[in-house]
This record gives sequence, structure tokens and C-alpha cells, in this order.
Amino acid sequence: MTQTKNPTTKKKTHPLNMPTAVWTGHDLLGGKPVDSLTIIFCTTGCYWGMGEGCTMCGYVNDSADSTPSDDDLLAQFDRAASKSTPQTSLLKIFTSGSFFDEHEISTQARTRILETIGEMGSVKKVVAETRPEFVTEKKLADTLAVLDRYDIRFEIAMGLETSNDTIRKDCINKGFTFDDFVRASQTAAKTGVSTKAYLLLKPPFLSEKMAVDDMLSSISDTVPHASTISLNLCNVQNGTLVEELHNHRDYRPPWLWSAVSILKTAKEMFPHITFMSDPVAAGSNRGPHNCRECDKEVAQVLRDFSLSQDLDVLSDVDCQCYSLWEKVMELEDNAYGSYLVK
Repeated sequence: MTQTKNPTTKKKTHPLNMPTAVWTGHDLLGGKPVDSLTIIFCTTGCYWGMGEGCTMCGYVNDSADSTPSDDDLLAQFDRAASKSTPQTSLLKIFTSGSFFDEHEISTQARTRILETIGEMGSVKKVVAETRPEFVTEKKLADTLAVLDRYDIRFEIAMGLETSNDTIRKDCINKGFTFDDFVRASQTAAKTGVSTKAYLLLKPPFLSEKMAVDDMLSSISDTVPHASTISLNLCNVQNGTLVEELHNHRDYRPPWLWSAVSILKTAKEMFPHITFMSDPVAAGSNRGPHNCRECDKEVAQVLRDFSLSQDLDVLSDVDCQCYSLWEKVMELEDNAYGSYLVK
């Protein structure tokens, strides 16, 4: 499958010395909520996204028009770090691609960025996103050689999306296998690096029940290889196949109730695993939603659970549309690919 690109979608013009995005928030560290800083570097973008691309990912539209220099990347980090506080304990690095891809961030730039993180003084853990093919013992060892000097823990984050190779290939077009993910996580474990896995709820071509069942089986398959699992709820991004399907009424983003159900079951089955979910664009037509009336409340419950890991939090919300979601789960498989409720 080749990703369908929307010819009317234009890449955003972006200064090379400015990060694509940066924000502060709260995340779990050692089982407790801490202040965090998230940085999305503006790089040349994910090589896979520039080629075939994933069916739901439009982040390639935010990539740089030309290659940022090492000094540009350091300037991006400095601008982002200016938003940190003395209490910033967790720093998350994204490139909308791979932190370990030399074509996005050179070894020299990566080392300088890590050294600068260490010099901040407050950071206790760094999480960096990468595709599994870029995870090697040498790159991890080089990273730890810097971070260990500052007593900073390191975690790789990979967009596994699903443990089902058929769904990952035919519905997402991710370009790697579950075995590739396992190899990367095992390589990380050998060097003392933890793994965070991103799973995708409801890629295209799955009914709501099929999507929920896929997440539950994927969680079971992924638990031996990751200490943290983030449940990402699919949303409609510009210039993607998912957008084209959505525009033709052939795709509905997942129900928020599906995420609540999955996290309840998963936490009960694997209480030692950290489960997270921060639904992007929740409540909008292009994002995960229920009936609109309860969307804001249910989305916040998912975020609150992510920080507390308290199952009771997931039971503190209710709405009359819950029974409608149950009917969708029961009947949608019989709708020949059409969703039942907008």
C-alpha cells in the first residue's frame, strides 16, 4: 500500500531554528506525577513518511523545507528549554520521525543536545521517539555515555501501533514488523534502557469492536517488551488516507468509551504496567468522540487516569450514550464496513 497524499495539502513554512512545537505538562515518573517538557524538533522529517507513509500520519507536512544544521537544532532546543522550570523532571523528544535517524539529527547534534539536557540540572529522565530500525546497541551506548554522567534515565518510545502484522501492514502501512519492535526493545533492555510503546486505537478498515479487540490482544503481546504503553486514539490528519476515507464517510474516529474499556481491562490484567492515553482532538468530528455532551469529561478522565493509574477514576464518568456505544460494539461488524453512528 502507498500512502495517499492530498495534493492540496501544503507543508508549513517553518524557521529552521524554531522547534515545530513545545509544551509543558505533567507525566508519571517513578509512579508520581512530575512536571514535563515536550519538544518536537523541526527536522527533514520521517523518511518513511516522505516515501510510502502511514495511512493516518500527516506530520510530514510539518517537516523542514531544507535540512537544519546542527546549530539550528541546538537553537531549537535552547528555545524549547527556555520554557522549562527548575521542577522539570521529564523531557520528551520527538522529531515526527526518529531521534536516532542520522538524516534527521546527526550524531554530533544528538550528543550536544543530550549534554545540554544534562546541564539543565533538573531532568531525571529523557524519552525519545524512534522507529525500531534505528535502535542499535552503539547508539544507545553513546546516549547513555552522556546521560549517565548526569544520572538521567533514558527510554525509547516506538510507534508499534498494533502487534498484528496484517493490520500494521494493510491498515496502517507502518513499514516494519512486530519482530522488529521486539528486537529493538530487547536491544534496549540489554543496555538498561526502557521501552515505551504507542498503540493505535482504530486505524482505518476496522470496526469499533475489531479495533478494541486488536488493542487488547496487542497489549497482551506488548507487555513483555515495554514498561509503559500509551494508547493513542486515531484522529483525522490533513493529507492522509484516513482523511480521504473520512471525507467520504468511510471512517469514524474511535469512541472515547472504547479507550475507557480498554484501559480498565488492561490495568486489571497488568497492574504493574503504566498505561497512558491523551486523546488528541477529543470531542471534534475529526477526533475521538462519543455524543459530544460527555466528550470533554471522558477525555479528562483518560488523562487523569494516566497520571494516577487509579482504576476508580475510569468509573467516575457516565453518560446515556454509553448504551449506544455498546450497541455499536454489538452490531457494527454487520454493517459491511460502514459506521453506524457519526
